[in-house]
Amino acid sequence: MAISMQPHGIQSMLKEGHKHLSGLDEAVLKNIDACKQLSIITRTSLGPDGMNKMVINHLDKLFVTNDAATIVNELEVQHPAAKILVLAGKAQQEEIGDGANLTISFAGELLQNAEELVRTGLHPSEIISGYTKAITKTLEILEELVEKGSETMDVRNKEQVVSRMKAAVASKQYGLEDILSSHIADACIQVCPKNPVNFDVENVRVSKLVGGVLHNCTVIRGMVLKGDAVGSIKRVEAAKVAVFATGVDSSATETKGTVLIHSAEQLENYAKTEEAKVEEFIKAVADSGAKVIVSGGAVGEMALHFCDRYKLMVLKINSKFELRRFCRTTGTSALLKLSQPKPDDLGFVDSISVEEIGGSRVTVVRSEDGGNKVATVVLRGSTDSILDDLERAVDDGVNTYKAMCRDSRIVPGAAATEI
Repeated sequence: MAISMQPHGIQSMLKEGHKHLSGLDEAVLKNIDACKQLSIITRTSLGPDGMNKMVINHLDKLFVTNDAATIVNELEVQHPAAKILVLAGKAQQEEIGDGANLTISFAGELLQNAEELVRTGLHPSEIISGYTKAITKTLEILEELVEKGSETMDVRNKEQVVSRMKAAVASKQYGLEDILSSHIADACIQVCPKNPVNFDVENVRVSKLVGGVLHNCTVIRGMVLKGDAVGSIKRVEAAKVAVFATGVDSSATETKGTVLIHSAEQLENYAKTEEAKVEEFIKAVADSGAKVIVSGGAVGEMALHFCDRYKLMVLKINSKFELRRFCRTTGTSALLKLSQPKPDDLGFVDSISVEEIGGSRVTVVRSEDGGNKVATVVLRGSTDSILDDLERAVDDGVNTYKAMCRDSRIVPGAAATEI
C-alpha cells in the first residue's frame, strides 16, 4: 500500500514545478557566476579599441556593434541576477546616454572580488557595507581629480564643445571622431535654449541615408522627412504652414445612406456639391495665407487637385511623433478638423524643398531662426549597419553635450581616473 506524502515547508507554498535554490553554493555563487559571464561578453567591447560584436536577435536582424546597451538589449538575458545588471546598464543609458559598458563590466569585476570574499567566509551584508563606504570615498577622490578651470565653460563655443565631446564619440567611431564631433557640436549649439540646463536631446534628430561616405554628412537646421511631396509643387520659400492631424479629404458620414437620383441633372448636382465643399475648404486655407498643407493622414485626389490649382504644397506625415516634431520646428498648432486655420494656428518655414540625396528623395524643411527648434544630422554610409553604428555615436555625443550643460567639470580620461 503506497502512502502519499503531503508537501511541507516551502514546498507547500509554491506551485508544482518550481525551483528553490538556497545556500552559498546554490544561490549566491551561481548568481555571481551568471553576472560575471555577462560582463565577460561586454568587457571586450570597452573603449576605442573595443571589438565589435555580431548579434542576431529573435527576428533574425543582424547587429554589428560595440555598444553594450544594444548588445545586452538584443541578447534577451533570462537569468534573474544577470537581468539586474542589464537593468543597471539601461538605467545608465537613459540617465547619461553613455557608459553602459563600464557599468556592466565594473559590476562584474566587483562581483568577482566579492566571490573571493564570500568563499573566505565573509557575510554578503558586510561586503555591501564595505562597497558603500568605498562609494563615499570614491566621490571624495573624484572631487580632488577635477581639472582646474573646467567648472566654467561656454556651451556655445564650438572648440570647447568638440574637445570634450571627442572622447565619447571616439569610443564608438575611433578615427572618425573629428568629423562627427564637429557636426554634432553644430547641431547641439543650434538648438541650445537660452538656459542650457533645459537642453533636450530630442531636438537633435538623425536622418540615415544609404550611399556616399561620412564626409558627405551635413547638418540641417530643421527637419529631413523621408519621402516626396504629394502634389506637383516641390519647393516653396518663406511660407506659412497649416497642419491637419486628420486626413485632407471630403468627410464621409458615419452611417450608410441611400440616395435616389431621378435624372442626370440631379447626378451632376450631387457630384458638384461634394466638389464645391472641398474647393471651399482648400480656398479658405489659401486665403489664410498658408502655402503649405501638412496632413497626418490620407490626402484625397479631389483635395490634391484643388491644392495644385491654388498653388499649395502638400506633405503627408504618417507618424504622429514626427508630426509633433514638425509642429515644434515650425511653431504650428495641429488642427483636428478641416476648417479655415486662424493666424495663430499657422507656422512659418524659411523653405521646404524636395531633394534627391544618394538616390533617395527626401523633403528638407529648413527653419533658420534661432531658439529651441530642431536640427537634423544627415548621416551617409554604405550599409544600414554602418549607419546604425554612426547613429549610436551621434547619440553619445548629444548626451555628452547634455551632461556638459548640467555640469561642465571634467576629470582625466583614458582610464587614468579609474586607476
